Amino acid sequence: MALHEEMYGDVAVLELKGKLMGGPETSEIHEKVKELIGQGAKKVVADVEKVSWMNSTGLGALIGAMSSLRNAGGDLKLARITENVENLFVITKLVTIFDTFDTVEEAVTAFK
Repeated sequence: MALHEEMYGDVAVLELKGKLMGGPETSEIHEKVKELIGQGAKKVVADVEKVSWMNSTGLGALIGAMSSLRNAGGDLKLARITENVENLFVITKLVTIFDTFDTVEEAVTAFK
């Protein structure tokens, strides 16, 4: 999995790419979010369009990131969810917990 960060004003956009299946990539997401919080960024959008699949460990990494952000007074929004990943969110009922958007721009705007 690859992780790319870009700032849109005070919103950090993390582009995730590959499989989110546990191991170092899941801790990398949480470490990046903790680093952003330490820098004062509390609004994060995870662009998951290029995530081909994720398992429960990957879901846990996103939940952990969202929890850290909410505890710091921020939030995590998801953008461009693929059909495979969306089905996983529906099955696990996490679709009711995460704010999801069709585009990165919509997710960024939702923080305004």
